[in-house]
Amino acid sequence: MLSNVSSLCVPDTAGASIPTWGDGRRGRIGLLGGSFNPGHLWHRAIARRALAALGLDQVWLMVSPGNPLKAGQAMAAFESRMATARTLADGRRIVATDIEARLGSRYTVDTVGLLRRRFPHVHFVWLMGADGLASLPRWKRWRVLVHDLPIAVFPRPGQNAPALNGAAGQVMARWRVPARRACALALLSPPAWAFLAGAQNSISATAIRKRGGFPASTRSTAGQDGQKTGEQS
Repeated sequence: MLSNVSSLCVPDTAGASIPTWGDGRRGRIGLLGGSFNPGHLWHRAIARRALAALGLDQVWLMVSPGNPLKAGQAMAAFESRMATARTLADGRRIVATDIEARLGSRYTVDTVGLLRRRFPHVHFVWLMGADGLASLPRWKRWRVLVHDLPIAVFPRPGQNAPALNGAAGQVMARWRVPARRACALALLSPPAWAFLAGAQNSISATAIRKRGGFPASTRSTAGQDGQKTGEQS
C-alpha cells in the first residue's frame, strides 16, 4: 500500500498533496491524463476499473494545461477543467491533480519521465481509452513512452478495432499481456500493455459541450504558464 498519503485527504486539496518535487511513497499508481474538458463519468468508471483490475493503490486524474492535438477546439479555463476532475475524485484512491501544470512539461513522455524520477519507488501505469491508442503515433516520442511504463487500454465504442489494428497496436502487439494477467501489469518491466475488454461507454466531452453542458471557449489552449502540453484526450 502507499505510504505518505493521508487518509484524511479530501477532493479539493488532494491534488495539491502530490508534491511537485516528488517523495518516497511506494505503491502502484495509474495515470489518467487528459484535458478533462470537462471531466465526466467515463473518467471515473475507468479509474474505478483500473483500481480493481490492475490492483492499483491510486489513480491520478492528471489534468493537462493544454493539448497540442486539440488546438483550435473549444477549451475551458484550466481551473474550470480541474474543478470537473475534482468532482470525480474521492481524494483518497482517485485523486485529481494539477501536477502536470506545476511540472511545466510540454508532452506526456516528458511528464512521465519527470514523475518516474521524482517518485522513484512508485510503479506507474498509463491509463487510456482505445481512442488514445489509435492516435498514439501522433504523440511526441510515443515509442519512448511505450518503453517507459506499462499501459492499460480500455474499450471505447467504435474505436477498438481501429486501435488494435492501427500503427501503434501493430507495433506493440508483441508486448501485449493477456487481460487475465492485468493484475500484475504495474510490476512488469515495459514495454508491456493490456487491453481490458468490458463494458463500454460512449459518453464524450465533445458531446457534453455540444449539449451546452460545459461552457468551454475557443480561446488559446495554452497552459497557465503559456505552454501547450500533453497529447491526452
